[in-house]
Amino acid sequence: MVDPLSVEELLRWALSAVLIVAAGSKIVGGRESRLALSSFGVADPRMRAALWIGLIGVEGALGISVAAGVPGAAEVAAGMLALFGIVLTAAFLDGRGGRPCACFGRRSRIGFVAIGRAFLLAAGFTALPHLGGVRPATQTWLAIGLLIALAALALGGVALLALAREIGELRLALGPQSALALDGEGPALGERLELIDRFGGAPELALAFFSSTTCPLCAALRPAIRLVETEPGVEVETFDEQDDRDVWWSLNVPGSPYGVVLDAEGAVLAKGTFNNLGQLESLLAVAERRRAGVAGV
Repeated sequence: MVDPLSVEELLRWALSAVLIVAAGSKIVGGRESRLALSSFGVADPRMRAALWIGLIGVEGALGISVAAGVPGAAEVAAGMLALFGIVLTAAFLDGRGGRPCACFGRRSRIGFVAIGRAFLLAAGFTALPHLGGVRPATQTWLAIGLLIALAALALGGVALLALAREIGELRLALGPQSALALDGEGPALGERLELIDRFGGAPELALAFFSSTTCPLCAALRPAIRLVETEPGVEVETFDEQDDRDVWWSLNVPGSPYGVVLDAEGAVLAKGTFNNLGQLESLLAVAERRRAGVAGV
């Protein structure tokens, strides 16, 4: 018969899962997780990217090490979480409360919850090596273990998709094929369009996808459009050549597939014809750089 888990074993698995989830949430958060590091004074994009990768690696490695019972791993994790708590406290006292921290996904914010969570986790990792061998009933933990395994599989799938997205962004940074943007076609860059009213809320980037039912390439691009729709801060609306012919005419859209990217105020950040996911992402990358005010774009 298999011995039931002890309290120490249960806590060790739970705490290691927290670290692995924290690492996975940063992968899922992608660009927003990297940008959140600016809340702590990291302004250089390259430094943010390096720190983001480092945090994912350290949290993931410590999570696995704690789960495997590697000596000293719990103590290192406790020190790291205590440091996180101190950094969060300093940022909060500096008036940065409410800003994103990306501790556990893009919705995490600097505040009492994040600070308390960091110090509570630090206390848990500190206590871990000193717990004894009290063992609850076996079948209860078997059921919990099954649920945890299923949740881990789901998280792994999401993380894999997000990682594929990040690889795509890195490929864009290396100079992908750009969307075709010609003068005299489409709206003028910087022009504010009432088209933004067709988008719900106030997205950071609004992609107007100009499509046609007679365009086979448009149909082939639907999976790429759905992938972009999952990007945090990006909202997509489709404008059909027949149903929205007045919009096509007013914006001088040359044909489909065509994209226009707007900011939250409706200003045109990027436009162009695209034939694949790489070109579509290059359109979004240009828009993101213009939104951030990068010179020379």
